[in-house]
Amino acid sequence: MTTTTTTRTDRALATVERLGNRLPDPFLLFLGLFLLVGGISTALELAGTSVTIPGSDEETAVRGLFTGEGLSWLTVNLGANFIGFPPLVTVVTILLAVTVAERTGMLAAGIRASLGAAPRWLLPYAVGFVGVSASVMADAAFIVVPPLAAMVFKAAGRHPLAGLVGGFAAVGAGYSTSPLVTSLDALFAGITNAVTAGLPEAGATVTPVSNLWFNIASSVVLALVAGLVIDKLVEPRLVREEAPTDIAEADSDATLEGGPGTDDEDVAPALRAAPTDLSPQLEPAERRALRVAVLVTLALAALVLVAVLPGGSPWRNEDGGFLPESPLLDSTVFIVFVLFLVPALVYGFVSGSLRHASDVPKVMGLGIKDMSAFIVLAFMLGQFIALFNWTNVGSALAVSGAEGLESIGLTGYAAIIGFILLASVLNLFIVSGSSMWTLMGAVFVPLFALLGYEPGFVQAAFRVGDSATQVITPMNPYIWIFLVMLKRYEPEAGLGTVISRMLPFVVPFWLAWVAVLTVFYLTGADVGPGVGIRIE
Repeated sequence: MTTTTTTRTDRALATVERLGNRLPDPFLLFLGLFLLVGGISTALELAGTSVTIPGSDEETAVRGLFTGEGLSWLTVNLGANFIGFPPLVTVVTILLAVTVAERTGMLAAGIRASLGAAPRWLLPYAVGFVGVSASVMADAAFIVVPPLAAMVFKAAGRHPLAGLVGGFAAVGAGYSTSPLVTSLDALFAGITNAVTAGLPEAGATVTPVSNLWFNIASSVVLALVAGLVIDKLVEPRLVREEAPTDIAEADSDATLEGGPGTDDEDVAPALRAAPTDLSPQLEPAERRALRVAVLVTLALAALVLVAVLPGGSPWRNEDGGFLPESPLLDSTVFIVFVLFLVPALVYGFVSGSLRHASDVPKVMGLGIKDMSAFIVLAFMLGQFIALFNWTNVGSALAVSGAEGLESIGLTGYAAIIGFILLASVLNLFIVSGSSMWTLMGAVFVPLFALLGYEPGFVQAAFRVGDSATQVITPMNPYIWIFLVMLKRYEPEAGLGTVISRMLPFVVPFWLAWVAVLTVFYLTGADVGPGVGIRIE
């Protein structure tokens, strides 16, 4: 049985928690940064600061917010900064379809079918792959995957706690990647493009599929790593500890109480509605509906191929190809929307989770309701990004940073590794990927662009640091929800127990993910369609 004795690790994590709790709400954080950039930009303008961006013959002067020109810019563009924030265009659109797929039960049914069909020896690797891929369900994956993995492990005669722990670790530590295009890809791409707007050497336009090849490779490798850790480290340790294994003896009425960030008002409505007591076995109606949905998905994929493959397809570019830009790549949001929505509608009506056509807009409305907090945050994110670009503070920082790195000879891959390490540390305090990428991307995308790196590649590097450490930070609210799940098996479990269960995954995930990025870097392979390592 795991002991609750305070350890050096517990004390270190308590310090992280105290420091993290001092951070303001993300909206207020970016409001403060907005004012800070405004003050710095004004001081730099008064000092006559200007920089020459490589690739441009003219000097770029820093403009101040708290000047007549700056205040006029703000009053004229306040609404445009918000509505023009690129993630709103892509994320909200894709979210409408993903919400239908989630609320009808199609995504959960797909996960249950994937896990339930795996043989006993393959279960750890199946849990790893499903967990890493489950970010397509957004944050609901943290609630759905771990208990289902525990049930499947128990049914196969394996330690259910190994499934629970492995499921949560795979979802959290691999959250930024998936073999499927998700709303997170659209969100990151929108933020990246908002930063690169106006850069003379911005490289390829970043789309939701710009990291697809890297994501697919990462998903396979991380799934194997998760499976190995579960099979060779986590489960043997649990067997040696002889922790309780029968969920039937646990309190099935456990609630999400007992930890910070787990009150109802802090948990998104979609997560409160997420099923946590599903059987790993599909009901006949669910199996039939899922089978039809898969056939519809294949038919839609075939239809897309028929539309784009002919030589005269209107979805090809002027040269008759698809790269680096084409109507096909610009249609990514539409394709993802349709591939989620149509099969989800079919699944819903066949399974009975949807009964009337009027149910569909109601379900979509729930997704927008769940997204309301992000939309409010997007108002401030949009103002911050727009100010950063308009004042040219980002350009000044990028040029100064690039010159500084060049002066010490740190312009190669070591700079990328340092960037990933910084993201991993910041992830202990800022668990929101969109907030952290907005903050880091505003500085590092232009900086690395000046060093010759594609923004899409820098975004791929950010994914590594953004996820691996979030399963060990108390700032992640889902850790406290996982603790409730864990207490059903280990009643005396505490935060230290959670950290001890998660730590075996963090370092292997980080090293394996960096190794995948290194292979792409050394081989020069594209990280996604039309997105290489270096700006040509």
